[in-house]
Amino acid sequence: MRPYFKFLLFFGLIISSTAAINAQTLIVDKANDNYSENFDVPVSVDSIKFNSFQIKLSTSDPSLVIDQVVLNKKISKGTLKFSSTGSIYTIDYSNPDPIAIAKKEKLFDLKLNTTNRFSEKKLIVINDSKFYNNANVLSVSETVKPSTVNQFVLFKNDAIVFGLLMLALGFVFYTESKKGGFWPKFYKYIPGLLMCYMIPAIFNSLGLISADVSETYYIASRYLLPASLVLLTISIDLKAVFNLGWKALVMFFTGTIGIIIGGPIAILIISTFSPETVGGAGFDAVWRGLATLAGSWIGGGANQAAMLEIYGFNQELYGGMVLVDIVVANIWMAVLLLGIGKREKIDNWLKADNTAINELQKKVQNFSEKITRIPTLTDLLIILTFAFVAVGIAHYGADVISTYLSNNFEAVSNPRSALSSFGSQFFWLISIATLIGILLSFTPAKNYEGAGASKIGSIFIYILVATIGMKMDLGKIFENPGLILIGLVWMTIHAVLLIVIAKLIRAPYFFLAVGSQANVGGAASAPVVAAAFHPSLATVGALLAVFGYVVGTYGALLCAELMRIVAVG
Repeated sequence: MRPYFKFLLFFGLIISSTAAINAQTLIVDKANDNYSENFDVPVSVDSIKFNSFQIKLSTSDPSLVIDQVVLNKKISKGTLKFSSTGSIYTIDYSNPDPIAIAKKEKLFDLKLNTTNRFSEKKLIVINDSKFYNNANVLSVSETVKPSTVNQFVLFKNDAIVFGLLMLALGFVFYTESKKGGFWPKFYKYIPGLLMCYMIPAIFNSLGLISADVSETYYIASRYLLPASLVLLTISIDLKAVFNLGWKALVMFFTGTIGIIIGGPIAILIISTFSPETVGGAGFDAVWRGLATLAGSWIGGGANQAAMLEIYGFNQELYGGMVLVDIVVANIWMAVLLLGIGKREKIDNWLKADNTAINELQKKVQNFSEKITRIPTLTDLLIILTFAFVAVGIAHYGADVISTYLSNNFEAVSNPRSALSSFGSQFFWLISIATLIGILLSFTPAKNYEGAGASKIGSIFIYILVATIGMKMDLGKIFENPGLILIGLVWMTIHAVLLIVIAKLIRAPYFFLAVGSQANVGGAASAPVVAAAFHPSLATVGALLAVFGYVVGTYGALLCAELMRIVAVG
């Protein structure tokens, strides 16, 4: 080859490589609201330096209308012109100073509205896009992501949603109280608590209600849950709780170990027949996403967020992992609730020693019977005063403590830190509410158990159960079967280990269920499962769940590294 040909080839390679490096992507992201007629569509671009652009868009359907363009704050000082001619929308932007974007960043939001419903459809069509750095035209590729918008939900008003949830609870309690006919046979096999969970799930799956557009779960978990913990703890015999012994902790840590080893084993099993399901490279690697599940299933939301930060999983794929978390964790909770109806048979098979649990229940029951009275209006108001003043104190304390720790300790404020859970307001909310309930149990306030304190607390718990059920969409079980299968295998390993250890140490089903849920469900659902056995046991679930927050990130880190070794080698 002649020298000048070599030079031209070399020069051409440099140009093509430079072009490839500088080739940027204009990204029309998913709509940010799946349920409204009015929604925003973010438009982003990855690393680029420009001072002007012109983008011509159209919508994929005449019912989709772009009303407005809102610039990102970073580029808001420039000049924006937004116009439409027929079905074509033109966005012109210019700035005398070049704008450098180091990584993917939003340029603007498109504000749209529609009267139709769209499911996983590309809403925007990019007809033309030109970016300029002064007189230089930049090469920009284009990507449009499908969105679901204006999805059908019949009832979006929270008052109606709450009414439906109460209707479901009332139906379950009424039918469960029937002494003859079909219902006693039905509830012999299906616990009422499970029905309180499943009926709202059916409502959600049918599109009658949706947790995505309702604040009822937030209200129940942030207000009614801490209130219930106070009322269910107000008459607790703390010494008797500690007398439950070492088996409770053993089952909790068994659940933790089950999650830690379950992840890598699940990857190994699935990889034997579907390697692509557990594959992916770089920040798209599936094991990175599964690390966030480990954080959630050992600790809670804060631990999950920490794992997302630490391992940098592609956030565009993160929704799939959230789906697995919701579906698998809710299926497992349903299984645990189903087991509560058969706990005597399970305990007999486990040859479990229920002495300490029965003694605690008996103590609380005897105390309650001794002080039981017909509650007056004053009694009920004072009970609610204890509950919601404690909730107020817990919220105030949670805000102050979490803010102080986050502002003064980098280990807490850094989402990558294993101690980031201590910056979670929910962590402190549950901890403080439980502590207040325990402190009240040493005062005459415990006598209000005789006026029905634990019964009111149980009502709050059942409302929480209904709102948790509302988050479950039964149809989504089949949306991403590969990832769901990984989650199910993972949870099966967790369950098998719990059963084996419970059998070996003769631990009651109560310890198995609560030890598992303190890991997988966290503080929002562990007290629910515990209270399903007996209201006096809710404190055990809360205390173990709080402990789960502490160890969550450490356990998840170990699990993630094991999954990385298995997946990457």
